[in-house]
Amino acid sequence: MTAPERRGTITVSARAVRRIAGRAVTEALPGRAARATGSSAAVSGGRAEVAVDVALPYPARLTPTVRRVQDHVTARTGELTGLDVRTARVGVTALTPDRTTEPARTTEPDGVPAPGGRVPRRWWAQRRLPLGVLTLLATLTCGALATDLILVHTGHRPAALWRTGALHWLYVHGPGEPLTAAALGCVLLGVWLIVLAVTPGRRGLLTAHSPAPATRVALDRGAVAALLRDTAAGTEGVDAVAVRVRRRRATVRAALVFGDRAAVRDQITDAARRALAECGLRRPLRLRVAVRPLPVWAPPPAEAAPTPLGAVAPAGGS
Repeated sequence: MTAPERRGTITVSARAVRRIAGRAVTEALPGRAARATGSSAAVSGGRAEVAVDVALPYPARLTPTVRRVQDHVTARTGELTGLDVRTARVGVTALTPDRTTEPARTTEPDGVPAPGGRVPRRWWAQRRLPLGVLTLLATLTCGALATDLILVHTGHRPAALWRTGALHWLYVHGPGEPLTAAALGCVLLGVWLIVLAVTPGRRGLLTAHSPAPATRVALDRGAVAALLRDTAAGTEGVDAVAVRVRRRRATVRAALVFGDRAAVRDQITDAARRALAECGLRRPLRLRVAVRPLPVWAPPPAEAAPTPLGAVAPAGGS
C-alpha cells in the first residue's frame, strides 16, 4: 500500500479561493441583501489571504455587520479549502435597501396613497445648463467689476476703459435707442428663468411608487413604450406595433396580418394594462389600442352553426 505522503497533493488555486470567499458573503447574512462586488485571494503554501468587496443591506449597523461578514468569510473559506486563512479584509462598496424589512407604506390596501408616503407627480429637473451659464456670466461680471474697483481704490489706478465707456454710453443714449433692445432681451431672459423655476421639466420621466422608504423612482417614457411594444408584439397575428407614450396617455397601434380583429384588440388591451400595472406608475396612463388590418388580412371564416339535436343534416351533393 502506498504511503500517505506519496499519494499526491491537492492544490487549491487562488481562483477557487476567491470564488468560495465571494459565495461565503451571501451566506453570512441569509435572507438579506448582501452580495460580493469583488474579491481577491493569494495562496502561498498552506496559507491564504482573502479580500472581498461587499454591498451590504441598508439600514443596518455597519460595524457589527462587517465583522459578521469578515468572521464568516474567514471561517467558511478555511473550512472548505483546508487552508489556514488569515482574517479576511472586507471593503464596503455599496449599501442596498434591505427587502426583508417592511418598507414605509406608500399606499393603503385599496391603492390610495398613504400619508407620509407621497410620491411626486413630476420629476423636477436641476436645470444644470441654464444655472451653470448664468452662474458663469455672473461670476465673470462681478469678478471683473470687483477687480477694477479694488485696483482703483488700493492701487490708485484709473478706472478701466470698459467701465467708464459703458457708463458714458448709458448716459448719452436714451431709452429709445438700442438700449430698448437690451432691456427687451433682459425681460425675455427673466420670463424664461421664471418659467424654468415654476415648471418641473424632465417630461420624459414618469414617477412611480417605490417599495423602499425615502426612495424616488421614475421610469423613462421610452422604456414604458418599449415594454408596451414588446407586449403587443407577442400577440398572435400582429405584424408591427407602434407605441406612443405621453405624460397621461399611451397609444398602441398594431398591424394585423391574420386573426379576428376584435379578439386581437382585446388581447393587446389586457396585456398592455397588466404591463402598465406592473410598472406601478403614480398616475396611471389612459390606454388606447387601435388594430389596423393590413391589405393581406382576410376576415376569419365564420363557423358553421351546430346541428340541433335530433335534426337531420342535409345530404351533401356528390
